Amino acid sequence: MSRLNGKRTLITGGSSGIGLETARQFLAEGARVAITGSNAENLEKARAELGGNVVAIQSDAGDVAGQKKVAAAVAEAFGGLDALFINAGVAQFGPLESWDEAAFDRSLAVNVKGPYFLIQSLLPLFAKPASIVLNTSINAHIGMPNSSVYAASKAALISLARTLSGELIGRGIRVNAVSPGPVSTPLYGKLGLPAEELKKTAEHIQSQIPAGRFGDPVEIAKAIVFFASDESAYTVGSELIIDGGMSTL
Repeated sequence: MSRLNGKRTLITGGSSGIGLETARQFLAEGARVAITGSNAENLEKARAELGGNVVAIQSDAGDVAGQKKVAAAVAEAFGGLDALFINAGVAQFGPLESWDEAAFDRSLAVNVKGPYFLIQSLLPLFAKPASIVLNTSINAHIGMPNSSVYAASKAALISLARTLSGELIGRGIRVNAVSPGPVSTPLYGKLGLPAEELKKTAEHIQSQIPAGRFGDPVEIAKAIVFFASDESAYTVGSELIIDGGMSTL
């Protein structure tokens, strides 16, 4: 396939999960790929797996100043950018009374503030036309207990998909969003739960999915390929929910 043939692309959080699988799919479709990640070891492992032509950029997604460095690295590697997938994020869950200001600020910095200023830093590099895809979540739509901060951050991204669409379409930049439901990625292993409790949590979540299973990262990545490609040239400010029917209950 060659739906992204020659397109210069950037995937944040591209060293694992949905981001890594999206990098694989972009490469398979002929794209030139750069990925970011915060952990140097994991980033190098992903780069080696994907192939030597992939550009790997170490970056903290919540560091506003660091986003300019990411843009500079992309400019040096590609000279411009045709597609951006904002994927890096943090998922921290807990009841209202457990949150403190530092944890709240960290979630919003990684999930909203950093991505916002990355897009700003990349503006001079975007081709005309270009595509931005934001990775949000069905948590923005459902009242899942203990997800208040995470859901709020993802709702902010859905809003940005619409507002930035109106603002950037004149530059030829389309902005769209994907909102995955539960997907089998390392994200759940980062919740800090004991193995037995993590298993019970996963079983409880799965029981709420009409499709009867977690999604696979490739099922999300294929949708991102569509949004990044010229096939979606008339798709602007939209959100595609990919959740096995979970949000319909």
